[in-house]
Amino acid sequence: MAVKIRLKRMGKIRAPYYRIVVVDARTKRDGRSIEEIGKYHPTEEPSFIEVDSERAQYWLSVGAQPTEQVEALLKLTGDWGIFKGDKNAVSTVKTKESKVEYVADEKKKPVLKPKAEAPAAKVEAPAKVETPETPEVDAEIAPAVEDIAPADAAVVEAKSDEAEAKADVTEEAEAEDAKADKA
Repeated sequence: MAVKIRLKRMGKIRAPYYRIVVVDARTKRDGRSIEEIGKYHPTEEPSFIEVDSERAQYWLSVGAQPTEQVEALLKLTGDWGIFKGDKNAVSTVKTKESKVEYVADEKKKPVLKPKAEAPAAKVEAPAKVETPETPEVDAEIAPAVEDIAPADAAVVEAKSDEAEAKADVTEEAEAEDAKADKA
């Protein structure tokens, strides 16, 4: 059985990329492969070439024949030179420069402020009513609290305070969103 190392085309029309595969010479170009040993993306700048050197050396050593295109790629990665016995074979593949991380200019005023930095709006407290069991209770819940034991009334009052605080935060967020939409 003749084994070849060749390119398997993938991708869309006019946007190809390839896999470097080991296949039986009689199979179709994009048919079943024995093993995938690399990738090649010619449309990127510079072209992306990645080869599993260990597996390429193995397949070359057992007699797999590379096509002209794959041989050129193996010469770029240095694998062909290593196979032929060149001790100084090195990869000459160009790689992309890593992207520089964006850093905001400290001198300029930011457009959006984080919510943590926004000043808290002052909220007026609702009117308080005194009942015999509890010293202070919201006017809205006073009738319901009169029938509840003093310990339970304190729990109800604490929960109502938490609900008011959440409502205040929600109103502030909605006001900020409205200002942002206008800007």
